[in-house]
Amino acid sequence: MHFLGKHLSQMEISDQDSSASASQTEGELEMDEEMDGDMEGERDKKHMGSPNPSLSTYTTTLRAVIRIKMKYQAMKKRRQELAMSLGGAKALTGAPTRTSPKIFTFDSPTLSSFPTLPSSIPQKRKRRKKKRVLFPNSRGARAPPKQEHSPVKYCLYLLLAIVFIQVYNAIENLDDHVLRYDLDGLEKTLRREVFGQQGAVGALLSHLKEYLSTYIHNKPLLVTLQGPTGVGKSHLGRLLSGHFRSVVGETLVLQYYVLHHCPQEADALHCARNLTALISKTVNRAVEEEKIPLFIFDEVEHIHKEILDALWQLLASKQSNEYLNAIYMFLSNLGHAHITKHMLHNSSSVFMVTSASGHYSKFVKELAPILRSTLEMLHPLWTEAEILPLGLLEKGHVMECFLDEITREGFYPDHTNIERLADEIEYYPEVGGRKYSRTGCKQVVAKVNLL
Repeated sequence: MHFLGKHLSQMEISDQDSSASASQTEGELEMDEEMDGDMEGERDKKHMGSPNPSLSTYTTTLRAVIRIKMKYQAMKKRRQELAMSLGGAKALTGAPTRTSPKIFTFDSPTLSSFPTLPSSIPQKRKRRKKKRVLFPNSRGARAPPKQEHSPVKYCLYLLLAIVFIQVYNAIENLDDHVLRYDLDGLEKTLRREVFGQQGAVGALLSHLKEYLSTYIHNKPLLVTLQGPTGVGKSHLGRLLSGHFRSVVGETLVLQYYVLHHCPQEADALHCARNLTALISKTVNRAVEEEKIPLFIFDEVEHIHKEILDALWQLLASKQSNEYLNAIYMFLSNLGHAHITKHMLHNSSSVFMVTSASGHYSKFVKELAPILRSTLEMLHPLWTEAEILPLGLLEKGHVMECFLDEITREGFYPDHTNIERLADEIEYYPEVGGRKYSRTGCKQVVAKVNLL
């Protein structure tokens, strides 16, 4: 019995050592059975060859206990060898190791006993707080001063926005003010009705557009159209008068014919007073309606000095604002001799004067100083005037006048008949292949009425 107790205590110790493994594959079980058979054969041989006959009397239970003990020892040794071989293979090939299930014990846990987390699981990054830069100072570390936004900056932005809106509104108001006078329609009318004076028409429209683009001015606009007889001065004045009556009203347009309104020189002073009163009344009405009036003076070569003095007082800049917002237009043949002489002597360089604005500008540049000196000798009123000379009409322009008048009267526009009528007009001697009319289109209406 003492021998049995000793073997049982050894078996309990071996059971505690082999408690780390509890699973076994089929191959391991077969190997263990073969080992058990070999061990039983060796044990039988030992019993048979042993001199002590008391071992044969062991009971079946004792034999089973010994068999289990030896079996566990063999299993433990076998697993240790297998674990060592598998550990080396994993280091070489990266194959996963086979581990036996863990059995709970009261031993203190270690870090190796916990399964490691897979590295593929993304971990949430911790947001690092921005550290404030500290500057050295005699008083100690301090944070840099924060850059504060000045309210003046926002006031500047507001001021720029207000200026932009004001400029935009001013531009819109200028466009609306010009559209009120329908200068595009006036341009179409003048280019269709006036023959041979396209350069002067373009310059006149340029002055009107510039002046009518705003309502407040520091001086009135004075334009004087100078040219020989029959070049279309009175016709141009009638077209302007009719257009402005349609856009600003009948009461804001004054067409003054000197020989009709004041033919006698004895009545010049009285005419001057009446004209001043009429202009003041028209100007005041224009201020109420916020429009610019138009004053057209035809046959100015016959105007009296008293009337020119009265107009000079109205055109002076010392007058109140309502007198400064007005358009004055003078139509006369003053200086026509200079215009005729210039065109006849320079016909080769002025043949495009009636169709090209560039040539007309050169034409005005050459004639304006001569005409201005001539007009200023008559009265200082013309010192403030914009002088636009009208050139002589060629035979082709006279034929256009006949065609237009014949069409108006309802006659058939026969080219042969028109050319015959144009040949009846008196012309200057041909210069440079061009024939200029002495009377322009002045006799056209009379000759058409004889048909």
